[in-house]
Amino acid sequence: MTVDERAWGPLAHRVDDISAVGMRTGGGVLLEHVPFLVQVDVRLDAGLVGDAPFPLPTSPNTAWEEGLRAALWLGPDEWLVLGPPGAGPAIMHELEAALGDLHRSIVDVSANRVALELSGPRAKEVLSKGCPLDLHPRSWRAGMCAQTMVARAQVILHERPTATGILVRPSFAEYLVDWLLDSSS
Repeated sequence: MTVDERAWGPLAHRVDDISAVGMRTGGGVLLEHVPFLVQVDVRLDAGLVGDAPFPLPTSPNTAWEEGLRAALWLGPDEWLVLGPPGAGPAIMHELEAALGDLHRSIVDVSANRVALELSGPRAKEVLSKGCPLDLHPRSWRAGMCAQTMVARAQVILHERPTATGILVRPSFAEYLVDWLLDSSS
């Protein structure tokens, strides 16, 4: 299944601003919008994660990632599964088939958050200006995730080897983009 080419996300009109960050910072900070990232919320007793079709991390603030899929620990019995555009039905089907009649909740929440990626040698410096987490590599590294605030906006951060994924509510997406543009100058 492909994403309808007529569809547009809340940041579609900001593509030029977002892509200009890299040029404005000489490549020190790169910002990218990831439109239509699939997001599936899974609620399940932690003792049953072995029944899932892919790993659901059980250690707080950790993430599993393989290829285009990821699972972020959000709480003792909650995960956010990420996938590429159009993969929602397949992910939902895999989870439903694997978890069968178990007491669980599987909900596609893709429209609930806008996805951004922040990378470049100065990315953590910029993010640290508005985030209370210690983003130094001794504390924050690939394979970690956290629900936190950035510039007073509630976000989920997902640290990956090459970028920091930022998931933010659509109503705060433009505000956060403006803040990132200003903070990266």
